[in-house]
Amino acid sequence: MVQRVAVIGAGAGGLASVKCCLDEGLEPTCFESSEDIGGIWRYTDSTDSRRTTVYRSVITNTSKEMSCFSDFPFPEDFPNYLPHSLVLEYLRMYARHFDLLRHIRLQTTVLSVRKRPDFSTSGQWEVVTESRGVRESHVFDAVMVCTGHYQEPHLPLASFPGIESRFKGQYLHSWEYRDVQAFRGKRVLVLGIGNTGGDLSVELSRVAAKVFLSTRSHTWVVSRVSDHGFPLDMVSTTRFNSLLDWLLPSALTRRITFQKFNSRFNHTNYGLASSKSSKFKVIINEELPFCLLSGTVVLKPNVKEFTESSAVFEDGTTEGNIDVVLFATGYNFSFPFLEESVGGTIHDNRSLYNCIFPPQLEQPTLAIIGLIQLTGSIMVASEMQARWVTGVFAGWNKLPPPSRMMAEVLKRKPAVKRNPSERENLKMSFISYVDKIAACAGVKPSVWRLLLTDPQLGLAIFFGPCSPYQYRLEGRGSWSGARAAILTQRQRSLRPLRTRMLLGDSSSSSWGWSWMCLLALPAALTAAWLCSKHPQAGWSPRL
Repeated sequence: MVQRVAVIGAGAGGLASVKCCLDEGLEPTCFESSEDIGGIWRYTDSTDSRRTTVYRSVITNTSKEMSCFSDFPFPEDFPNYLPHSLVLEYLRMYARHFDLLRHIRLQTTVLSVRKRPDFSTSGQWEVVTESRGVRESHVFDAVMVCTGHYQEPHLPLASFPGIESRFKGQYLHSWEYRDVQAFRGKRVLVLGIGNTGGDLSVELSRVAAKVFLSTRSHTWVVSRVSDHGFPLDMVSTTRFNSLLDWLLPSALTRRITFQKFNSRFNHTNYGLASSKSSKFKVIINEELPFCLLSGTVVLKPNVKEFTESSAVFEDGTTEGNIDVVLFATGYNFSFPFLEESVGGTIHDNRSLYNCIFPPQLEQPTLAIIGLIQLTGSIMVASEMQARWVTGVFAGWNKLPPPSRMMAEVLKRKPAVKRNPSERENLKMSFISYVDKIAACAGVKPSVWRLLLTDPQLGLAIFFGPCSPYQYRLEGRGSWSGARAAILTQRQRSLRPLRTRMLLGDSSSSSWGWSWMCLLALPAALTAAWLCSKHPQAGWSPRL
């Protein structure tokens, strides 16, 4: 019987895991190697500690209503998209509200996690930690690893001939980037066009002499601001849209998606993406198109090689007098504290049952939290993972036998260890994945039942944003405030914008929404019935 649980890491996933352990009556001890909670959201100017942190100007890509813990909304007056300081403030509020801090041991590094000799029957782990030079050995009934996937900078120097042997300028990874001051007046080449590469290119263009952005992938660029000024994820991440994606042929949905992306600007004209490409990525950046249009950022293909001061690209062009090369090439994950028989088998999340449990273990007492790439908030998904995992530890939720879990993992055909840019293509649908884990935990909302018993709420869940509160409506850990949070989330997203009221403005976002819900009720009931007959649909209701 699991009672004592070790939680490794006190970032967002670690805090959620501690809270979920307490909800299930377990006894968590969280080990955090740094001096405070917050993980990557605790910004620091220093790069000496090798701790990964966000850069100074970062703004979240997911909005507050779609990124919060499911029973603890962000404050109403917080902006929809948040700087790191407000995310950290929110995490501190969460830890204080649920009294988590007394379960966290700061400045304590986990050195090793090894199976006990009787693991096959006890499922216990020996955890060795070090704090201020003092080592301790502990025995835990279960372990939750919450170190995430932003751990070790991925610096693929071997892929760029000449960068080490000939290039005389400076090169560094975005992990070392904090702000623009060191780049003022310089010619900078950014390698990689993920969200970080796009953000840094835009920021550097304000002070650098010139910024070149090199990419080898097809990339669609979208804005955080969507229809009628609402946040992008509140408009796009809905169960209705998820249903359409499942019902319509993939070629048609891809065509519709590309047309939507191109409605703002033609990506082919900018050299960013072609609608004929089957492999692509999507980044969020409002300013990059204008920087390309104004010439402050110049898009280039992949680098073939470096000379003393120049970059030679695969199309034969050359850009000279490069002062700095900035690698925005992502991160590798590793679990150096896990014994090799366990950690050595985790190549990516496809090596894990439901991206959480190593399937080969005789006892399911080790869980990896947050090792996922989704089209939505990882923080929300990590909390859902923690709810399911702690339910398993407490005996409420059951796992299949190891042989069945292993067979399920093998179906996904785990490949060799991938670099971060390739893992980007492994992103899963936010709704499909979180619904799957919620169903395992017994907390997935029944859309069909709600449409019949509470049409206003059912329609809001079906057509409105798939926000975290939906997963607190029923089952273990339900929250009495979930219904109200769902029905008022649009108003809360507008609340921080109400800093200047216009005379005669009596518009209300809820009035039109209510009428649309009433008119859409028959269609929603039909859709819910259809998906109840076809459970493979990502959002199928639990009757």
